[in-house]
Amino acid sequence: MQVRVLGQHIPVPIAVLTVIEGAIFFVALIVAALMRFREDIGTIEEDVGPLWPRALLFSAVMIVCLLAFGLYSGRQRARTFGIVVRVIAASAACLAATAVVFYLIPNLYIGRGVLAFAVAGAVGGVAVSRLVIAHVVGDDTFKRRVLVYGSGRSAAAIANLRRRSDRRGFTVVGFVQPPSEVRIIPDDRMLNPEHGLRELCERYDVAEVVVAMEDRRRGFPARDLLECRLAGIDVVELLTLLERETGRVRIDALNPSWMIFGDGFRRDSFRLMSSRVLDLTASVLLVLLTAPIMLLTALAIKLEDGWHAPVFYRQERVGLGGRTFELLKFRSMRTDAEKPGEAVWAQKNDTRVTRVGGIIRKLRIDELPQILNVLRNDMGFVGPRPERPAFVAELAEKIPYYVQRHCVKPGITGWAQLCYPYGSSEQDALEKLQYDLYYIKNNCFLFDLSILVQTAEVVFMGKGAR
Repeated sequence: MQVRVLGQHIPVPIAVLTVIEGAIFFVALIVAALMRFREDIGTIEEDVGPLWPRALLFSAVMIVCLLAFGLYSGRQRARTFGIVVRVIAASAACLAATAVVFYLIPNLYIGRGVLAFAVAGAVGGVAVSRLVIAHVVGDDTFKRRVLVYGSGRSAAAIANLRRRSDRRGFTVVGFVQPPSEVRIIPDDRMLNPEHGLRELCERYDVAEVVVAMEDRRRGFPARDLLECRLAGIDVVELLTLLERETGRVRIDALNPSWMIFGDGFRRDSFRLMSSRVLDLTASVLLVLLTAPIMLLTALAIKLEDGWHAPVFYRQERVGLGGRTFELLKFRSMRTDAEKPGEAVWAQKNDTRVTRVGGIIRKLRIDELPQILNVLRNDMGFVGPRPERPAFVAELAEKIPYYVQRHCVKPGITGWAQLCYPYGSSEQDALEKLQYDLYYIKNNCFLFDLSILVQTAEVVFMGKGAR
């Protein structure tokens, strides 16, 4: 079972965990104040003011920092050591961010040591809450019970979901074979609706029926599905379930009517204005924060390759509406990395990458000059990554719906960059397109903010860099 938050479908266990930990962080700061001052709450508030705004601020910052390091992500695959590193990094970021806020707003300052105690309590609370949730929440406790009406290739798209994160929100109770449909689902997973779909749903406590027929023109069970719908059982298309559970739009099951008549894909004036405001605000802040890093990077490139070597690398990319623009990056490869007119995919351990280039690519510093592209409105901060014209022409011929990714501005970061590692092949391009289409369908201001926050894990943990 999932809930929709910030344009994303969030598994209910993660939503519950966020609420519980938010309450833990709130209490942690109040307890820290009691430990630091060794007085009752009334006396403390007479001296420093009310505690609840400070506790609320600390709780919110801690949640954002944990989100930034992927600790509220259903796609998180890090092992115990990786989780511990992320919790420590998020706690340090929370301590620094909250201290800065207290410095900028002196009236919120609460005294030395309180933040340190609060962060220590928050870390302990995270460990306990996650152990309890993992122990108490059974595999099927929060899962939505689903009946699939279909038994062919389309239904197999659900049966063959392999990633645990893709199956976290639902459990399939069985499949029903439509009339005249060739069955490829095993016998032991089939159910017999001899008394109708509604009775079958009530017998197995089904919450949702997924229509996954190969051909709806023959034997479409309109009456049975209507009975289920009126009985409070949700009825959805296959694509809708796959989008909700996997965070991507499956190309192999996509049809134009789903895109035309479905929700999403909105482009209103407020959305365009809010996106531009976010781009400009984030660009100015990032320039102020990273100006020393960019100067040091330019100096390092010059020292390695000589004072006459170019610092920047300019490359033609495809943007909004298929129009091309010149992308700007710090040069991370040799000047002879490509022959004129030849486009080559970047590979893992690419020998063309310089020593400085290897470092700045790992830390994503080479992407910083793209801020100028954002200011020039060639790109946004969030969106599908822009590709080179040669690759676009090739991929558009082989991958359905590939050109549809150009209906929004490309971005420095995006949903595909969070969900999928660095792409360097046609298959990677196909996989990333599915995430790009999900973003295009569901994009909104809050979804963009969420992606920007979660990009911190990609940068600081070096995910997918080459």
